[in-house]
Amino acid sequence: MKQLYTYGRYLKHTLHGKVSKLPLGLSGFTCPNIDGTVAKGGCTFCLNDSFSPNLAKNAEKTFLNLQSKSNPILDKQLEELDTQIRVTREKMRREWGTQKFLVYFQAFTNTYAPFETIKTLYDKALTYDDVVGLSIGTRSDSVTDEVLDYLVELSREKEIWIEYGIQSIYDETLKRINRGHDVLNVEEAIKKAKAKGLNVCGHLIFGLPGEDQEMMLNSAKAAYEWGIDSVKYHPLYVVKHTLLANEYRLGEFTPIDREAYIDTLVKAIKLKPEHISIQRVTAGIDDDTLLAPAWCGLPKNKMLNFINKALMKEGLIY
Repeated sequence: MKQLYTYGRYLKHTLHGKVSKLPLGLSGFTCPNIDGTVAKGGCTFCLNDSFSPNLAKNAEKTFLNLQSKSNPILDKQLEELDTQIRVTREKMRREWGTQKFLVYFQAFTNTYAPFETIKTLYDKALTYDDVVGLSIGTRSDSVTDEVLDYLVELSREKEIWIEYGIQSIYDETLKRINRGHDVLNVEEAIKKAKAKGLNVCGHLIFGLPGEDQEMMLNSAKAAYEWGIDSVKYHPLYVVKHTLLANEYRLGEFTPIDREAYIDTLVKAIKLKPEHISIQRVTAGIDDDTLLAPAWCGLPKNKMLNFINKALMKEGLIY
């Protein structure tokens, strides 16, 4: 039987047992392209109350509060961290038979805070039984050398991953989606993390405004060449209350259709070096905030069946 080299297979081989990522969504984190540091409003596809005139002001206030000596936000984050780890860990043990956990700092930019705040949260997450490491979702413009060196120190005893949103290697695309940084910034961040010996996962989005399949595949090839260890592939979908929703309603953006996405995904996987593990092949949402495309609301198993058929047809699995 031929299978894709998935992240699950990597974890099982490396950490010996059933390992799952335990996602956290802590209040208090924000992004530099929301609070006005590099841009305002956030990425056009991000559900972050982009139409609120107080968004940047509130985000700036949150960031300043994180830096104060008396930090009620950090106290709340530690409480949330404890609750989420305990509840989710027990659920994963019961439903999936998980034996070990990687705590995944997922929502917003999880290195965009003072170093002592970051260190306090990461250190706390690693104190729980069976938590064997961390995976940290962030942006390429929001990781200092101090944070990288700290992660390197942690990696001597724990499984540490840093996840960068690459999305596209085209500056015109990044500008259109209000990303707030250019392609060189992402490339340099990934190469710096790899030079320090850290594990890096890169996120790619297929179906971004103005991009054809050749551009999407070029982004995948560049990410592979930069040295990422793992990859997540996402389709771009439109949710309510985003700037992208405005573009969609005005006819300025047409989402990628299911067949085109799967075709691009399969071609990207065929280009991928074997040592790069795959963490995700699709993404969607199953509530009424989804505007388009409708196929991103399909049950996960149904979408995976479509993808597996395409992979089998190309001889990538059997």
